[in-house]
Amino acid sequence: MEQAETQVQAEAAAVPVRKQKEKMPKPSWLRAQPPSGEQYQLLKKTVRELKLATVCEEARCPNIGECWGGKKGTATATIMLMGDTCTRACRFCAVKTSRTPPPLDPLEPEKTAEAILRWGLDYVVFTSVTRDDLEDGGSSHIARTIKLLKEHTPAPLVEALTPDFRGNLDSVRRVVESGLDVFAHNVETVENLQHIVRDRRANWKQSLSVLKHAKEVRPDVLTKTSLMLGCGETEEEVRAALRALRDIGVDVVTFGQYLRPTERHMKVHEFITPEAFKKWQQEAEAMGFLYVASGPLVRSSYRAGEFFIKNVLEKRHKEAAAAAAAAAQSQ
Repeated sequence: MEQAETQVQAEAAAVPVRKQKEKMPKPSWLRAQPPSGEQYQLLKKTVRELKLATVCEEARCPNIGECWGGKKGTATATIMLMGDTCTRACRFCAVKTSRTPPPLDPLEPEKTAEAILRWGLDYVVFTSVTRDDLEDGGSSHIARTIKLLKEHTPAPLVEALTPDFRGNLDSVRRVVESGLDVFAHNVETVENLQHIVRDRRANWKQSLSVLKHAKEVRPDVLTKTSLMLGCGETEEEVRAALRALRDIGVDVVTFGQYLRPTERHMKVHEFITPEAFKKWQQEAEAMGFLYVASGPLVRSSYRAGEFFIKNVLEKRHKEAAAAAAAAAQSQ
């Protein structure tokens, strides 16, 4: 397994990169809230007891203190399904990689549902590692987890941040039809930097096909993606990416600052100012995105965005119920 991990990491290191600046000190606006508090300890304890992985820890998210330390019912932890080892080696990501990761835990969907019920959350976010070693990319595993949660009354709203399943649209359909409310898949960066930032098995067209198919399968589902800034992209490349995303009906986009997790990972090309992030938010909103979260510490799973989306979904559900009741009365 160690040899496999070394192979994957060597492939990532061999990818050519755009000229990057030397290591720069982090600016003041990138200071995050340190982890602490009773709720933080509760979430951490549950994750350990049930042997679950979270992207908050595995990807070294800077917002773990803010998200895990929130009040009961509002604290959030993004559970990472299918273990903690990915078959890909994207140059920005801190998650462990291997060509032969451990087999799936068949009880993980049940354990995950148990954790969500313990936390009392009404909006749940899942992500997962990419499992190219599995025939369906793990889509059945993800779909089962969602279905288990949706069996409860009241059922929580569910957002799933999925891999690209190697472009297998049947796998995309399986997840979308599981009953989720938000289908998320991250393009990560602009089209011209895909081969530099992401694993060679990921690409721009493949990611767009995944997001497009999700919307085609269920037009009512919200689709969501995320872009990292500070990787060497140009402003026109970002605008072109946003136009392409809107053309396929993506509803929600988030912008965040790329932060280098270790010395082995891709360098930061530049630190984007809060003012520049605000500008991108305004531009994206003007293009017609339903919701835009943009800031140095924003990540694809971001509490403010979850609260907004939750309100949108609840409003839609109430309107649909009212319309159904009116239709029944008129018959």
